[in-house]
Amino acid sequence: MEQGQNDYEDQEQISGKHIVLIQSDRSFYKGVAAGILSTVAVAAILAAAAVFWLQGRVSTGGSYEGVSVKLVDNSVRAKVNDLSSLIKAYYYEDVDEQTLTDGMYKGLFASLGDPYSAYYTEEEYEEMLISASAQYNGIGAVLQQDPDTMQVHIVKVYDGTPAQEAGLKAGDQVLSVEGMEAHSMELSELVTHIRGKENSKVRLVVTREGEFEERTFKVKRAKVDVPTVESMMLVDNIGLVIINEFGKATAASFIEAIEQLQAEGMEKVIIDLRDNPGGMLASVTQVLDYILPEGLIVYMEDKYGNRQEERSDAEQYLDLPMAVLINGNSASCSEVFAGAIRDYDYGTLIGTTTFGKGIVQTVRPLSDNSAIKLTTARYFTPKGENIHGTGIEPDIEVKYKYTGKKDVQSPYDYMKDSQVKRAVLELQKQ
Repeated sequence: MEQGQNDYEDQEQISGKHIVLIQSDRSFYKGVAAGILSTVAVAAILAAAAVFWLQGRVSTGGSYEGVSVKLVDNSVRAKVNDLSSLIKAYYYEDVDEQTLTDGMYKGLFASLGDPYSAYYTEEEYEEMLISASAQYNGIGAVLQQDPDTMQVHIVKVYDGTPAQEAGLKAGDQVLSVEGMEAHSMELSELVTHIRGKENSKVRLVVTREGEFEERTFKVKRAKVDVPTVESMMLVDNIGLVIINEFGKATAASFIEAIEQLQAEGMEKVIIDLRDNPGGMLASVTQVLDYILPEGLIVYMEDKYGNRQEERSDAEQYLDLPMAVLINGNSASCSEVFAGAIRDYDYGTLIGTTTFGKGIVQTVRPLSDNSAIKLTTARYFTPKGENIHGTGIEPDIEVKYKYTGKKDVQSPYDYMKDSQVKRAVLELQKQ
């Protein structure tokens, strides 16, 4: 697999390096974020955002790429100081000056009207890096935030985690965390209040569809290390591989799962990308490199027309009948995957239309250990489609319905999942 530019080497590094997350930020989490709380955002880690961690740190002053903007002249500086003085003198509570300064930086990015561009304080940036590692003291749930309404919903609860044990369910709307309204902040910030010291408790207030009363849950935090790939045999030598997100170890885990299922006699495969918020670009391209024949996987273009390509080589491809399950929470890397499978006519997409985030964010650490996240490019499927705002439609539309027992004690029966059943039916015809 080729990267295209030397600037994008060493994708295994995280801190201070570029990693590419095409994740549902649903933003770094606004849209889909993985608050696995462990944040598989996630972030949602980010509704689907491709995020690059670029090598090196950016100074907090100067010009970039030959572009210099003198936004703060003497009159602006004087007005900012006057406004700050008025706040300090008359606001009914004490305000920390650093809070005002950080708010000013955040306001600069908010003025873009882009829910995926943001300023991060040093503490918030550290949380972002923790989220990328997919290991933390959390509750084991994946969160999604609507970029327009800012409402937060749980889209997945992992088995054996504190969230499941407490009784939280996919579909629950999170109203508040420790008394703080969920819709009042970005998902990345909300996640920081859900994580905490191991064995401590966090209080969440949620509403559940069909119920009028709010529910309050006190969930014990624990170390959460969620596997990104799960697999099993179904019927008629059809295997099921579930990719929960595209993390650092996903490609190796995926290959291991495929090889194990083939050893068990698998002849056809279903790949489940439902509720997958995205993850690292390097991860999804490695998985697709293992599946697809030689050719273009995805490419990105900035406003200057600069193009970066990710390609599959000729060393390996997976010659199996394939179905891919998608839904409205399949974002970013999941959409890169689905778009490539569709454009190569390499499998059947089944489910509902994906989230629709076809833009790329670049995360740049600054010299004072803060960071910025800025939308810098669009990404395109192999045939040149940008799916931002539209998503990828399935070849066969099937709405989700589960006919099995819906209690914590009963294991999930994939053969009673309407979308899996349809995928099995389609593969049985091949």
